[in-house]
Amino acid sequence: MHRSSEVKHLASDFNTRACECFGQPPVQPFESHCPVLTDRTVRVQLKVLKVKDGSVFFIRVKPDRTGVVTDGVKHSMNPFCEIAVEEAVKLKEKKLVKEVVAVSCGPQQVQETIRTALAMGADRGIHVEVSGKDYETLGPLQVSKIFAALAKKEQADLIILGKQAIDDDCNQTGQMTAALLDWPQGTFASEVTLEADKLKVVREIDGGLETIKINLPAVVTADLRLNTPRYATLPNIMKAKKKKITNVKPADLGVDVSSRLEVLKVDEPPQRQSGVKVETVHDLVEKLKEAGRI
Repeated sequence: MHRSSEVKHLASDFNTRACECFGQPPVQPFESHCPVLTDRTVRVQLKVLKVKDGSVFFIRVKPDRTGVVTDGVKHSMNPFCEIAVEEAVKLKEKKLVKEVVAVSCGPQQVQETIRTALAMGADRGIHVEVSGKDYETLGPLQVSKIFAALAKKEQADLIILGKQAIDDDCNQTGQMTAALLDWPQGTFASEVTLEADKLKVVREIDGGLETIKINLPAVVTADLRLNTPRYATLPNIMKAKKKKITNVKPADLGVDVSSRLEVLKVDEPPQRQSGVKVETVHDLVEKLKEAGRI
């Protein structure tokens, strides 16, 4: 991976990202003026992840403390995956890529997430069937192996993922996929420009923004400010029902999804104690002394 000579540093408040991703606040969409590719056909592979809906705030721990209760909990597409889908569809609309393929791993219910990606503009979907105990223990490493195997099978030139899931916040799948494929990666992308056989990526970093250039094929993970995902229109939702979703199993790809990690226990956070009101600053200081805070 070669860095460009220019590194831009802009002041930005990164502490609000997590809150913003739930509400999807308006951001300025990225408008790219990319040259049309005439010497390369690019196929984009997308990872679309089903997560617990961001509006669900009351999550209960299972009685055996092995995880959280998911039955009856509303699920939806991971917000960062929505951004990844939008970017891939925009590249296709500019005639810079040939095909957009949406992929998701999990039980039958994840096909709803794939259909959402198809309604947004993806051409076809791939459902990697993982269920039962294997699905409960499915982690970034297993998903990365599946994605790397599919990239080789589908001859993908570009993989776009959300930078992380909003339920476990692992932020590992994109990096692991790039490592397994030995492809360059552009993580935390806030701007993507396709230039011939190279990709210019503006990355969000702690100090501001960093601009890099990487060769294709490559892996890109989408950050919050990359774009504003579109809403699927009713006609496109109806069209998505006719688009093809291929079912495969990890074994068909030569991937072992058994986990190397064991969850020992999951605990709920301690309940917050009620506060008290005080009349004066002196009373406040006394209360803090009693509590051992000062």
